[in-house]
Amino acid sequence: MTREEKANVIQDLTATLGTSSTIYLADISGLNASDTSNLRRACFKANVSLSVVKNTLLSKAMEASDKDFGELPELLKGNTSIMISEVANAPAKVIQTFRKKSDKPILKGAYIEEAIYIGDRFDELSNIKSKEEMIGEVIGLLQSPAKNVVSALKSGGSTIAGLIKTLSER
Repeated sequence: MTREEKANVIQDLTATLGTSSTIYLADISGLNASDTSNLRRACFKANVSLSVVKNTLLSKAMEASDKDFGELPELLKGNTSIMISEVANAPAKVIQTFRKKSDKPILKGAYIEEAIYIGDRFDELSNIKSKEEMIGEVIGLLQSPAKNVVSALKSGGSTIAGLIKTLSER
């Protein structure tokens, strides 16, 4: 690979890192061709981009990026694959499901919305809620008190005594 090609790869990686809010680093070495193909299919179905990168190029791209990757550049030893997704917990779920059949891939670390996770922290990472899930929960919580008041008004009848009794029971 020439210097110019390396510079282009670093530039592309820097742009990818700059626009991505969810980045997982994993080691998929030791997987045979069939397992690697199955992992790539699982990633594709979950809208996770999986690519193998050279550690030195990824390290330089991390340095060139305006994000603070903390200790993640120190984990760039051995084989490294980068998993990028819009949903924070999607790569963790793919890896967790895949590891039921195999001991690979090994999660090295993750960068999620400016938070750094080091090591195999699947339980923590797979329980992270997506933006859509959080919005749904907030809307549900906001609707709940209004529904209680409306149901109290309906069940209390038309008298003030019935309304006060119903509200006091709730």
